[in-house]
Amino acid sequence: MSVDRIKRIIGIAMIDHSRTENQERINLTRACMMHVPFDGWSKQSLELAAKDCGIDGSDISRILPRGVEEAVEIYAHLADEDMVLAFNEAMSESKTAPQGMTAKIKLLILVRLEQASSHKEVVRKTLQYLRKPSHAKLSQSLLYNTIDRIWRVAGDDSTDLSFYTKRGLLGAIYSATLLYFLADNSGSIDNTSAFLDRRLKEISAIPKLSKPLKKQSEFLATAIGKTFSSIAKNISQKMAKHGS
Repeated sequence: MSVDRIKRIIGIAMIDHSRTENQERINLTRACMMHVPFDGWSKQSLELAAKDCGIDGSDISRILPRGVEEAVEIYAHLADEDMVLAFNEAMSESKTAPQGMTAKIKLLILVRLEQASSHKEVVRKTLQYLRKPSHAKLSQSLLYNTIDRIWRVAGDDSTDLSFYTKRGLLGAIYSATLLYFLADNSGSIDNTSAFLDRRLKEISAIPKLSKPLKKQSEFLATAIGKTFSSIAKNISQKMAKHGS
């Protein structure tokens, strides 16, 4: 499937979250994204977002009891949902639907990144927020949720310990691809697509893995989170170096 095709699908497949029962939470989070590039995921961003939505500042704690952390969780969840919706739209078109586990995984990741292309700075600020030691658990949880969603939507139904091995490997690939995507200023996702292709070819046996890692599942989940945190730290250092 071509990159142009992915873009067109994304354009018609974004979820209308405003109709859900979580309308207030979602609207406030969406509005907060407008201020994140300038103020990061912060109390100030939430207050400005509330003002934009016509919400009294005293109601922020009612809508988002856990404040900024909850907004970040919602942002990541919405991104996962939008990714899946666009992917399902692509799969409904039999002539262009990707076949095979690896092809589906690639499409899911590219859809996710293409959807983020309009707000790269929000993604960078999210990584900066998640790299803080106090947010390590949240960082691990959000990355794991995304990777697990990709595998499940692509058709993985493993139940043995290869379940964790697959997620660990894909977590590393996704994280590396995300970093490449954020550093690429070409204005196109083509280079990122080629980078992802190379990474997937290097471990083309991902769907066939049957030998589990000789580690506890908790260790692998932690390793995934550490990979994500390391990338967040790398991006933060690069931004500081360039005065961003």
